[in-house]
Amino acid sequence: MKKTTLGLAVIAAIPMFSSVQVLAADEAATSIEKIQVTGSRIKRADMETASPVTIIGADDIASTGAVSVDAVLQKMTATGGAMTNPGINNGSGGNASIDLRGLGSQRTLVLVNGRRMINSGTGAASTVDLNTIPVSMIKHIEVLKDGASAVYGTDAVAGVVNIILKDNFEGLDLNLKSAITTEGDADETSFDITMGGSFGRGNVVVGLQYTDRGEASQADRSFSECPLSETEDGSALYCSGSSYTPNGHVWSGDESLQGEAGNGWHDFSAADRYNYSKDSYLYTPMRRLNLTGLGSFDLTDETRLYSEFTYSKRWSQQQMAPQPVWFDFTYQPWMGDSLLSHNVNYGDDVSYGRRMTDTGTRDFSQVVDTVRTVVGAVGYLDNGFEWDTSVIFGRNDSVDRLSNLHNMGSIQGAIETEEFNPLAQKSWSGTEFNNYIYTEQNSGGSQLLMFTASLAGELMEVPAGYVGFAAGLERREEKAWYIPDSITSQGLANDPRVEPTGGRFDVNEAYLELAIPLLSDAFLAQNVELSTAIRAFDYSTFGSDETWKLGLTWRVNEELMLRGVRSTAFRAPTVAELYSGDSPSYEQVSFPNAQDQAEVTVGGNQALTPELASTVTVGFVYEPEWFEGFSMTLDYYDIEIENAIATVNNQFIVDSCLVSPSGELANQDTTLCQSANINFNENTGRITFNNQLQNVGFEQTKGYDLNLNYTFDAAGLAWNTSLDVTYLDEYTVDVVESSIDYAGLITSGIGGYADVKANFELSVKGDAWTANYKARYIAGMDSYSCLDSEACYAPTTPSVVYHDISGSYIINDTVSVSAGVNNLFDKQPPYYSGNNDSNTDPYTYDVLGRRLFAGVNVKF
Repeated sequence: MKKTTLGLAVIAAIPMFSSVQVLAADEAATSIEKIQVTGSRIKRADMETASPVTIIGADDIASTGAVSVDAVLQKMTATGGAMTNPGINNGSGGNASIDLRGLGSQRTLVLVNGRRMINSGTGAASTVDLNTIPVSMIKHIEVLKDGASAVYGTDAVAGVVNIILKDNFEGLDLNLKSAITTEGDADETSFDITMGGSFGRGNVVVGLQYTDRGEASQADRSFSECPLSETEDGSALYCSGSSYTPNGHVWSGDESLQGEAGNGWHDFSAADRYNYSKDSYLYTPMRRLNLTGLGSFDLTDETRLYSEFTYSKRWSQQQMAPQPVWFDFTYQPWMGDSLLSHNVNYGDDVSYGRRMTDTGTRDFSQVVDTVRTVVGAVGYLDNGFEWDTSVIFGRNDSVDRLSNLHNMGSIQGAIETEEFNPLAQKSWSGTEFNNYIYTEQNSGGSQLLMFTASLAGELMEVPAGYVGFAAGLERREEKAWYIPDSITSQGLANDPRVEPTGGRFDVNEAYLELAIPLLSDAFLAQNVELSTAIRAFDYSTFGSDETWKLGLTWRVNEELMLRGVRSTAFRAPTVAELYSGDSPSYEQVSFPNAQDQAEVTVGGNQALTPELASTVTVGFVYEPEWFEGFSMTLDYYDIEIENAIATVNNQFIVDSCLVSPSGELANQDTTLCQSANINFNENTGRITFNNQLQNVGFEQTKGYDLNLNYTFDAAGLAWNTSLDVTYLDEYTVDVVESSIDYAGLITSGIGGYADVKANFELSVKGDAWTANYKARYIAGMDSYSCLDSEACYAPTTPSVVYHDISGSYIINDTVSVSAGVNNLFDKQPPYYSGNNDSNTDPYTYDVLGRRLFAGVNVKF
């Protein structure tokens, strides 16, 4: 099997083939490793690539004590926004995600060994749940911080996370890891075993990882033990809570009354509010099993068969305060006279809310199964071209449950037949009330079937070298579904009716990539290479289009290289975005005499078309000969997204479609207000409207990535220092007439967008030990909620720095141990006005505090 070193280098430089197993001579394999940079401590991709790539090695992951991929990726400076993690108790569904550039997890493509991963999680998932990928099997992770749709297809708008698994492994590797906070909670234990061996022409690697993660309660931290509210002038904080309270809360006309255990009522006051924090998780528990298998067999000297198999099963839970229920009825004599003395008369409309402490907390649970298998073959033709063909199949199935809910349809029916008196406290307890309690059970899933065929090699020789190419065909079929609980789907629950989701699509794609050397060994041009790619696609849902990429690397000399990429990218609407059934969402709004949460109907839209992106990255790499061991990269990025799939700002709909303070309808001749179908119930103060997905957005983000790295020897030890800095210059989101620049802002629901994030690392290695120190910096941010208000207690967050230390020691050739402390100085997350949850932002900040971890590794 003949293959030139240059030809292999060209293939490896194209991200599509970064994880392809190449059959080559030893000297060629050495070249591939140099370009792919598969070392354990290397932080950057090879300097010959046009796009900025970060490499995270297995040793980097081990030094953090992490047993899940999200714990590593979410700390990168290039991430932001709303990344689900164990600190997200309300709405995470136990998922874990990565969000490059803060553009949304759906715009970051996740690959495994260079191939598409199945969307996973609960319901009709639209992103990859990182829990499906075992840390124990990771060789390294490549993070491409550039649009790459021309190479990979849809979703690669903000970048690509390519997780490379261990292959050609021989031996036995065992790990036992444990972690716990200094508060004695959120304990975590993980066990993994990796076995591999070669037999004749083949190799098989099998891995198993089991993780058990415990919980922490918001009640066990001083910053989250009760929901904080601010005085009207913003001068002080006080423990607040919900107006949906035990024993009931009645609104009627100008009256607001709190129920008492003895069937009495008194004027509702702030002291009656319910502290829902004490029953909510701060950190969510989970158990997870991962099974992995990789195999390869050299069928001939020129052909290799390969296979991949991953299976994960996740059991996860969240816990929230008892359910708040609410409904309306007309006050009638058979309900008793308890409200008459409080200016509520028979025949008056009453809005009733109650916190169901009578039946207990809302307990969420998910059981999620995800399987993915790849079968393929790779080899070489007589002319040296490499071919690769594969079949990928993935399936995700989930069942999620929510217990201690109440069949409000039956309760309201019983009120109408005078069988249930909502104003009598005894009605809400006892064995008869058990008939109204139920557990919601929903099921969902997604499926992927993909066929690929590619050809790559050296197309021709030109004066500056060889022209490399890669071309291929792909067919992908996806489907997803979500079946809500029967009571919920009939509208008999406390929430409005939730519709099922179901749909599918298929796409045929073809791509071509070229790497063209323009100059070689010329004055101020040691090497100049042009890279280009184009991909054409035809979707069953919206039709055909194409995307392209144009990149240039200009190595001036041994010390300096310039690079730049101009590309287009796209994101096709997912099954959930197209076919998701309508469901309720309760969103914060502000309007005179209205409740602070509006009932917003959200859902999919079959008329959606793809998001279109334009990406520019320009930068340089500097490795001075006069400063041995030092390297520097600086890159500028600019991403624009048109036709963005979004919902209109809820407050904008309220402000546009209601007249303040009367609540009369406004602007009903506009498309926005017609589709919103807004309604304001003056008696109950409840606002309802529609806000389904539409192609109504434009987004632009731009900034700079800086990396400094210095490796040196001193005092007989090997040292390495690195500094990663990301500066976010702008992140503008335009939807209809609303325009917001999120750079430097922290929000109440979509995370934070610090304008400066930095990671510093110092490591030292001896003959049998290593020690690491890491510092993570997040710049202070302004609260989005305070932009138009001066009455804020905490309109900004302070800058936050987390310090981590870790170390490992090799006892002998078989056994090594490791330990460390994350958040060494027990930094508490900051409070800010308009916070998300736990009086802070769990998307952005560490909510656990100081955490200790230790582990032992055994190798044979």
